[in-house]
Amino acid sequence: MRYNGSKAEDIKIAYVGGGSRGWAWGLMSDLMTCEDISGRVDLYDIDIQAAKNNEIIGNRFNSAKGARTTWHYKAVETLEQALTGADFVILSILPGTFDEMESDVHTPEKYGIYQSVGDTSGPGGILRAMRTVPMYEAIAEGIRSCCPDAWVINYTNPMTLCVKALYHVFPEIKAFGCCHEVFGTQKFLGEVVREELGIPAVERHEIKVNPVGVNHFTWLTEARYRDVDLFPVYRAYCEKHPDGRGGEDPADSNWMNNAFACDEKVKMDLFLRFGQIAAAGDRHLAEFCEGKWYLESPERVREMHFGLTPVSWRKEDLAKRLERSARLVSGEEEVKISGTGEEGVNQIRALLGLTELVTNVNIPNRGQIPNLPLGAVVETNAVFRAGSLTPVFAGSIPQSIYPLIARICGEQETLSEAIARRDVEGIFQAFAGDPLVTCGLEDARKLFEEMCRNTRAYLGMYGI
Repeated sequence: MRYNGSKAEDIKIAYVGGGSRGWAWGLMSDLMTCEDISGRVDLYDIDIQAAKNNEIIGNRFNSAKGARTTWHYKAVETLEQALTGADFVILSILPGTFDEMESDVHTPEKYGIYQSVGDTSGPGGILRAMRTVPMYEAIAEGIRSCCPDAWVINYTNPMTLCVKALYHVFPEIKAFGCCHEVFGTQKFLGEVVREELGIPAVERHEIKVNPVGVNHFTWLTEARYRDVDLFPVYRAYCEKHPDGRGGEDPADSNWMNNAFACDEKVKMDLFLRFGQIAAAGDRHLAEFCEGKWYLESPERVREMHFGLTPVSWRKEDLAKRLERSARLVSGEEEVKISGTGEEGVNQIRALLGLTELVTNVNIPNRGQIPNLPLGAVVETNAVFRAGSLTPVFAGSIPQSIYPLIARICGEQETLSEAIARRDVEGIFQAFAGDPLVTCGLEDARKLFEEMCRNTRAYLGMYGI
């Protein structure tokens, strides 16, 4: 990488999971919107053909309408090839296949346990972590050997445990995790401002927030629009919309047919209970709460106006994305440049000293949340500037929500250590104590063992 006036050129990005049919295309589009950075992206994926397809698609972006820079894409055969000499590493992988995820999400239903996502917490999140963490340990070792000074951006779930694994193997790594759930809450608060205060066209970035917590269970302890404290404004809105922001009648609505439905009803219910603003989508928030609160049954989910995302939907969506990949490769469909709303590219620009940025990230706790364990991966704001990423002091988690977050943080710390040791019994203890595991201990054991059997091909290192 080198600087040429106000531009950074010859940047090398290693994309691990470079055969992605979603995140990768979004990154390609976002990179083309910034005229002050250019370089190459090495695409590594265990599915080399998928990476080769993305090589073709990525290079097509250079001639797309609105392209403001040039990036050269190349599929590579090994992780070492991708990482060697990288300035930035992007991690976006699917640990296993959707067949394994089908077990993660749906096997617990035999015991009355429902999951709306199943990739971060609950039984599904724990089994996914068992598959993912060993992969991340190998990736961390590769980064330490091939590009120890690179900045590492993680998008894979379970976010907290992925980032924790990177630091566990390579404590000096410069890694952080990115998630857009807080962005969605900022957009929602913009809607609240428009309705309650009559102020039109409020953009997300105009809502200033102080996030605290762990990924997908992040809360806002401050939220302002200019000089307006949004907490009383939000309370008024929540009290006016007891049935969700859309005011849908559960008896007539079709929430269960929408895999990603969310009416903010869980979010608003949590605010009225605890006085703090939950800052993730309802599908994620519900999975961190006691299992009987919002996920007791499909009927309860329907009543709360959010959706269960069946893995059958993900398989159907993958088939559509594979078809689109073929069209993009052949040129039947043109690539289009349009901003995704993600901040990864601006984070890269800020770390290169081309701008400054404050946004939420997932990194180890260095005291930014004083009443959570040091070293635990937490989500708060951080300042990105030339060559540095500095967490913003967020303050202690308020007492009203501290037991909720501390329990989850403790489970994640326990799970991280148990997986690192390949301690199956220790993993089970975290599994049995998860808020969604509402069955008895004997049934929890049966469920855990069945889920492990269903994903055994990926769990050989545990002796399962």
